[in-house]
Amino acid sequence: MRHYGHLSAARRRELFHREPVDFGPDSPVRTVGFALGATLYAPATRPRLADDIRKQVQTGVVSMVLCLEDSISDADVPAAEENLLRQFRRLAADDGPDGVPLLFVRVREPSQILDLTSRLGEDIALLTGFVLPKFTAATGTAFLEAAQAAEVLCGRRLLVMPVLESPELLHLESRQEGLRAVAELVEKHRERIPALRLGVTDFCAAYGLRRTPDATAYDVGLVASVIADVVNVLGRADGSGFTVTGPVWEYFRRQERMFKPQLRYTPFSGRAEQLRARLIEHDIDGLLREIELDRANGLMGKTCIHPSHVPPVHALSVVSHEEFSDAADILDAGPGGGGVLRSSYTNKMNEVKPHRAWAERTMLRAEVFGVARDGVDFVDLLAAGNA
Repeated sequence: MRHYGHLSAARRRELFHREPVDFGPDSPVRTVGFALGATLYAPATRPRLADDIRKQVQTGVVSMVLCLEDSISDADVPAAEENLLRQFRRLAADDGPDGVPLLFVRVREPSQILDLTSRLGEDIALLTGFVLPKFTAATGTAFLEAAQAAEVLCGRRLLVMPVLESPELLHLESRQEGLRAVAELVEKHRERIPALRLGVTDFCAAYGLRRTPDATAYDVGLVASVIADVVNVLGRADGSGFTVTGPVWEYFRRQERMFKPQLRYTPFSGRAEQLRARLIEHDIDGLLREIELDRANGLMGKTCIHPSHVPPVHALSVVSHEEFSDAADILDAGPGGGGVLRSSYTNKMNEVKPHRAWAERTMLRAEVFGVARDGVDFVDLLAAGNA
């Protein structure tokens, strides 16, 4: 699969200076982590789940999580598991592994990992891995050992994505030790962890908070501080870090507004004014702002609960021609080089040593999301993704 693979070849040529490359569940773990993009969550109870998955692939979704945890009631778990197995059989019969996105199952407890792996049988070929909820050093070992056992059982790689959402990782008195212990644990399983996910809704719940569509996660001080600390400990660019994904955006229908829209008129003027109006109507302007802040704070990709959130995440993940030009100039100077270069766009300085890690990260993003043509911006990409 590839990002923007749902567009025609001609349309991709119009948009991209370098097109996104193909990737899949067997790609290097770091590539998978960067390529996740907008990971769409769906309850495993959906009666037409296989059809829903096929439909989302046709609109550009490349990763999904089928949830057996918080999105369904405790009483529905047995029925949800049966439905999940039934829908995987349908997918395997109709599409095979090549016709589905990266599929993860969010389990409730470690025992479900081995149980579902056994019950899926040959249909396990469609599964990329598992999402591990409420992950801490205390709970994580059992989850990771279960994933290892499941790999042995099915004879193929199964990836895991821990979710950092427990109160002990939020509370000030336990946060430092909790994150350090998580770092030690996940380091032992680096080869099967493409990304760490942030459960910001659970963090807010610990204090009875809920952000409005006018506020990003970074406007909530408690949340902003824990995101910063997670990236500080687990997202370093020295080779010890992991990809950390952005928090969920909860809104997809028009809400009563207190503040003006956050989306400027100028980029849309004369070409996509109706698109701007639709984004504002569905509170996507706040999401766009949060995606930009995610990237500025070291996060990559995003948890999504509605298909309308996918095109904005992907549009803002594509590397601009200017970013690509700057990154290439920095890397062309060589690892032993130094000094300051004037940007090819003549609007900034590129300092070779301090900006090298950024340039390497940008080039990996360019590989999986592509590089926009000079003159193509996020509005063009957003319009194409929403077409």
